[in-house]
Amino acid sequence: MTGGLGGGGTPHPAFFSVALIHRGTPRFWRTNLALFSAGLATFALMYAVQPLMPVLTAAFHVSPAAASLTVSLTTLPLALAMLGASALADRHGRKPVMVVSLLASAALSTACAAAPGLPALLVLRALMGVTLGGLPSIAMTYVAEEMAPAAIGLAMGLFIGGSAIGGMSGRLLAGLLAAHFNWRVALAAVGAEGLTCGLLLARFLPAGQATARQTITLSALARAAAGHLRMPIMRRLFAQGFLLMGSFVTIYNYVAFRLLAPPVSLSPDHVSLIFSVYLVGVVTSSAMGHAALRFGRRRILLLNIALMLAGVALTLPTALPALVLGIVTFTAGFFGAHSVASAWVGAAARQDRAQASALYLLAYYIGGSLAGTLAGLLWSHAGWPAIAAFVAAMLTLAAILHPQTS
Repeated sequence: MTGGLGGGGTPHPAFFSVALIHRGTPRFWRTNLALFSAGLATFALMYAVQPLMPVLTAAFHVSPAAASLTVSLTTLPLALAMLGASALADRHGRKPVMVVSLLASAALSTACAAAPGLPALLVLRALMGVTLGGLPSIAMTYVAEEMAPAAIGLAMGLFIGGSAIGGMSGRLLAGLLAAHFNWRVALAAVGAEGLTCGLLLARFLPAGQATARQTITLSALARAAAGHLRMPIMRRLFAQGFLLMGSFVTIYNYVAFRLLAPPVSLSPDHVSLIFSVYLVGVVTSSAMGHAALRFGRRRILLLNIALMLAGVALTLPTALPALVLGIVTFTAGFFGAHSVASAWVGAAARQDRAQASALYLLAYYIGGSLAGTLAGLLWSHAGWPAIAAFVAAMLTLAAILHPQTS
């Protein structure tokens, strides 16, 4: 790790003596409770507005593409903020940056509930993207640095699993509360969920000491990024993040519109329940982390991309059982693929792992932001078949661009 960011930085005194966290120990489970909570809150806060998009479209008299900005204007600033946040974490430690980020994001979600109109809501959601930038890549780096090698796969899977439950709970809670009360109550409740998770993170996450404290310079950040981008395997992994998340956000941004519209014509309450399928992500993210160690990352990544493609195909019929099965299959494949790819980034990085994780997630969230908004135009002009074709094209490209090594 010496010779990374900061160049001549002096290692922290505990750098060479700190004990890694081993699987099965009480410290391992306390750490994973904290990281699980962080993943849960991050995705809950980020995507609680997705099931509200039809409500916001009606409330503010805007198009679905305009309503999708409540998602894109969170994920795009988040993507850009992560590089700076990872540098702050190198300087001040992983835990303080993660805790402050989560508590600030929860406060902003509560403020969103009082937004007087769509412009104010978009500004607050963009600010939330900046504060959330201190969580995803830093948590991934914490796992790679603090966990013993045999514990990394399960720990990363549990973090991604927390993200899956967060994505489900945030969307489900927001959708049900909006149906029975209004969107303001929904966002305030998600803010309270984020605050609770932030307190758990502060209480149970050990102060990681496995990395040196380093001096932040723009030139060092640029060198670290250039070093990762020179590696073919890293470029392909960053492409996976862009394409996988672009596909995922596109499906979930517009599936509520499809379910509300004829011929499916579900009620808002029933549409909210579709987000409970996120539970499969808890299983697949952990299981695929194990499977990748046994059968090879390349093989398991391709298997999960194939599952996503099969899921997209199943959403084309108007029969509700097929559509729900398609969403379940697609979601299982996404969380499996993301779990494998994100762990692969940490394993492939030779140094500056925080910046490697940040670059992966930069591509990941930019993909979600761009594809999610562009797909709104496709939905307005050609409906769900255009959405499905767009996602299938991205996933096919992901399969073509997968890393060639295991």
